[in-house]
Amino acid sequence: MAVKLLGLCGSPRKGATEYVLQEALQEAATLPGIATELVTLRGKKVQPCTGCNYCKRHQTRCNVQDDMQALFDIFVAADAFLVASPVYVMGPTPQLAAFFSRLRPIHHVFPGALRNKVGGAIAVGGTRNGGQEITVNTIINYMLTRGLVVVGGEIGGYAGGKIWSQDKIEAAGEDNIGMDTVRGLARRVAELALLLHAGREALKA
Repeated sequence: MAVKLLGLCGSPRKGATEYVLQEALQEAATLPGIATELVTLRGKKVQPCTGCNYCKRHQTRCNVQDDMQALFDIFVAADAFLVASPVYVMGPTPQLAAFFSRLRPIHHVFPGALRNKVGGAIAVGGTRNGGQEITVNTIINYMLTRGLVVVGGEIGGYAGGKIWSQDKIEAAGEDNIGMDTVRGLARRVAELALLLHAGREALKA
């Protein structure tokens, strides 16, 4: 059975971030036993959590009916994650923030849903030092609040993948140093996901 690595793109547009994430997933898929899927928030309607506590009071999922209902199932079913966002105002997109806020039932209702699943963060900025590290760190905090095991990249990548896109898809691909951090992160996430999967299988034996 393949280990499912989900790429979540937080961009509201089809551009450099989606391209970079696709490249990351291709790198991860070079490891035997890894199956990948790309999911984008582009065109999706995901309202932010309002803290109404419906999920907590009724011990169920959010009662807001929008695209998050299906996205919740897709996300929870995966074994590992690469989460990518363009830099918006020195941080992730509001779409990505809304998505992670709506995972609140995992904390209150399904606390084991993401336990021992692994994630890595990718940020794509239009300027060379335009908030990529802050964005990566914020995404890491999003993942930590939902119980994921977070990994960084290879040496040189540290916390995650960081790309200077100059707001162009082709420029993102030409950022060789940045793409190295993204591919290194993808390999690390895939490797740890495989190890965790093997460990779970061993415990069942």
